[in-house]
Amino acid sequence: MKVYVSVDMEGVTGLTDPEEMHAGGRGYERGCELMTGDANAVIQGAFDAGAEAVRVNDAHGSVKNLRIDLLDERATLIRGPGKPLRMGQGLDRSYRAACFAGYHARAGVQHGVLNHTWMGKEIQNVYLNGEVCGETRLVASFAGSLGVPVALVTGDEAVCEEARELLGDVETVAVKKGVDRFAAELLPPAVAQARIREAAARALNRVADFRPCAPEPPFTLGVEWNSTAIAAGCALIPGVRSAGPRHTEFVTDDFSQIMALMGIFSMVGGQIACGSGGYG
Repeated sequence: MKVYVSVDMEGVTGLTDPEEMHAGGRGYERGCELMTGDANAVIQGAFDAGAEAVRVNDAHGSVKNLRIDLLDERATLIRGPGKPLRMGQGLDRSYRAACFAGYHARAGVQHGVLNHTWMGKEIQNVYLNGEVCGETRLVASFAGSLGVPVALVTGDEAVCEEARELLGDVETVAVKKGVDRFAAELLPPAVAQARIREAAARALNRVADFRPCAPEPPFTLGVEWNSTAIAAGCALIPGVRSAGPRHTEFVTDDFSQIMALMGIFSMVGGQIACGSGGYG
């Protein structure tokens, strides 16, 4: 059994401050250690359940956060920028299950710790086939398009609720309970990571219970931007059309194109936002 693990950072055990998510920020190095600890808990649970191989993808921000020197030596790690499929890089049909660690609630979810969708400031909402879509839905749908089910989601309580609404009886571990966007009640790492390991093993021991999250093509990706300038700039990308002053749409039968496009949106949107000084 091959297991794929996508690891984000906002939902990692113990983290609540945006500075902990960015290189050079206060607490970032410790944040990377905690992120690696959560990843290791999933890896350990997977091997407890009989996994033969585990591939881990660093899916946060710079995608240079996980500590390879601290990672469980039985796993491999995809790390670094230039990954065309971003949060889903390295996932293919050969995997029996996918696990999401350190994930967070979509933009606008009450009590969602560090809630956002893909970009923290530039994007107001993302829609998939007309339904509001967070990163859990986005990456789970990509996995589903490959026939791979999601077996485990860890993060705050809000993303665990989001995952169960989307995926049904998926295993979840809430490592923190949101008070507000930047405040939470936390579990100590030893407690949270023990629960993650147990849940990962439990999930993979009943992997036959899970079904892929597979929306029907064609897939329509809608993005509501916070800036008219970003919307106009992204509408220049081939295949993307303007659907309103701050809205863009893209339609495809290949979900991997959506994953790749979201990476391009990050680059284009970020550059325009910086160049406009916050106006748009």
